[in-house]
Amino acid sequence: MTTAARLLRWYDCFGRDLPWRKTRDPYHILTSEIMLQQTQVDRVLFFYPPWLKRFPSWEKLAVAKDADAIRTWAGLGYNRRALMLKNIASWITHHETPKTEQEWRTLKGVGSYTAAAVMAFAFRQRTFPIDTVIRRVAGRLLLGIPFPQPTDDRRLQNAARSFLPTRGRFYDIPQALFDLGAAVCKKVPLCASCPLRQDCRSANRFLSGRVKIPKAMIQKPNERRPRNKPFPDRIYRGRILKVVREYPNGVMVRDLGQKIDPDFHPQQDDAWLSAMTTRLQHDGLLALRHGRASLP
Repeated sequence: MTTAARLLRWYDCFGRDLPWRKTRDPYHILTSEIMLQQTQVDRVLFFYPPWLKRFPSWEKLAVAKDADAIRTWAGLGYNRRALMLKNIASWITHHETPKTEQEWRTLKGVGSYTAAAVMAFAFRQRTFPIDTVIRRVAGRLLLGIPFPQPTDDRRLQNAARSFLPTRGRFYDIPQALFDLGAAVCKKVPLCASCPLRQDCRSANRFLSGRVKIPKAMIQKPNERRPRNKPFPDRIYRGRILKVVREYPNGVMVRDLGQKIDPDFHPQQDDAWLSAMTTRLQHDGLLALRHGRASLP
């Protein structure tokens, strides 16, 4: 039995039951992939069904108001993703659904991983999407690198060409790697219980205790952080949108400070608040009119 076959046998027994695995609709699959960016699966499971109920197709999302998309996305975080998905829906509605990875990558917000994922899961193409989880699991399994980095992706793609089956369920291999990474091949892997222990080029090193575990798997993003605040701007931007969503007629910008930060000090923080609302306006997430903030 091949390594891929052993992986699929494990996946059939222990794979997660996720709604986006029950469809080949490119819109539904792209929605799940964008929601899953920097977001835990359990959280996406909560937001995915309501989004598709409100916007069940490219066409429905394309004609929706930006404010409706932002409201429906509320609570999922990284709100620009809602408008990014809406812009993609608008483009596809006026043109056609991309048919290749290269065509998907021409759409703003769709990178190499997302393009490959849509082609694998919606169109069942023999391709190998690489994100942080697949890089970790496949890098250990195929390359023998305990903690692979993006610089290893080219080697990983080359190794995947012989690892992926040439026929059958090659499109399920990435999903199986996701689940193996979630259940077994974690930051500190459970090699003793791994179904691929005998095939993995890293297992013996981990089991012998010869692998040094890094404190962080990936470098943290360099987020904008005000000098006197406990959180990065991203948190306060989310709070601004949460407040604005609660006021259908908008809210005065000068009143936002105390609503998003109990320690807000007008003299020290007005410029900071103004800069955040201006960036939100630039991103299309906020409308500013006569000192009042509202959804676009």
